[in-house]
Amino acid sequence: MKTGASASVSLPLYSVQATATIAAVTTFLILFTIFGNVLVIIAVLTSRSLKAPQNLFLVSLAAADILVATLIIPFSLVNELMGYWYFSKTWCKSYLALDVLFCTASIVHLCAISLDRYWSVSQAIEYNFKRTPRRIKCIILMVWLVSALISLPPLVLKENRNLAKEDIPKCELNNEPWYVLSSSTCSFFAPCVIMILVYLRIYFIARRRTRHGSHSPQAMDTLATARGEIQLVRKVKTLSANPWKRKTHLNREKRFTFVLTVVIGVFVICWFPFFFLYSLRAICPSGYCSIPDSTFKFFFWIGYCNSSLNPVIYTIFNQDFRKILLVVNAVVHHGHLL
Repeated sequence: MKTGASASVSLPLYSVQATATIAAVTTFLILFTIFGNVLVIIAVLTSRSLKAPQNLFLVSLAAADILVATLIIPFSLVNELMGYWYFSKTWCKSYLALDVLFCTASIVHLCAISLDRYWSVSQAIEYNFKRTPRRIKCIILMVWLVSALISLPPLVLKENRNLAKEDIPKCELNNEPWYVLSSSTCSFFAPCVIMILVYLRIYFIARRRTRHGSHSPQAMDTLATARGEIQLVRKVKTLSANPWKRKTHLNREKRFTFVLTVVIGVFVICWFPFFFLYSLRAICPSGYCSIPDSTFKFFFWIGYCNSSLNPVIYTIFNQDFRKILLVVNAVVHHGHLL
């Protein structure tokens, strides 16, 4: 396989100035993504106010974004600037598999988070009692396994024909319609529909409770064990006997739900154009649907930018995260608390 001997391969796609600009912007994106998501992980694992088990979802989501920044974006940058696949055939298959895996894992994480929000609203007392770190870790493991089952088999089993070309070796996803549509549906569109339906359900539950003038959950079935039943009753009495504590808890839950709604909305905005164009390319003949490569590449990179945005969203919209991230940032830069 030739990687640089062909004259057509060696022709630069961009001017020197454009290459330097693209490389600088992408390098900043990589560093910003790694730094921001590392801060999120440190904040969740070290802060008492963020110790809630459900925040482990954010740790795993941040880890997926860090992996995108370290294992995917640098090679995508080289591929973009050189105009051909410089690396080995084996790494091409691994790179494509990991790229799809991390994107799928991100949206499946968001699906799991939306379901966690729904259960915490619809079954507040019972579910919050069951929501242990061990249970959340098991769900996270299932998220990664489901993501792998969705994304890896077609890529591992299917030979990449583009790399067989002698003149310009390329590393691209399978462009056969069956793969494009199944991949886009399983990795993006189906999870999006699930999340939208779940959040609509959360909205209607919250609106119904507000209309009835009661934020407290309805009576739940008692748990199976006597010990569990006692703890459940005790929690009900505590919440009902302390309206201020209940209001504080509900306000925190509302803020967290709002932040996660923003995270999901931004994810959909960043990735929908790419998956829409990716699917359109597969089902619409080029004579009818001519999509410029520059447009496709632009939305492709917008999708990668999403990996850097979650820490920004947490900092802007959540007071607990804002305080902790500022403290962690101060410790990282100055070695002591402000």
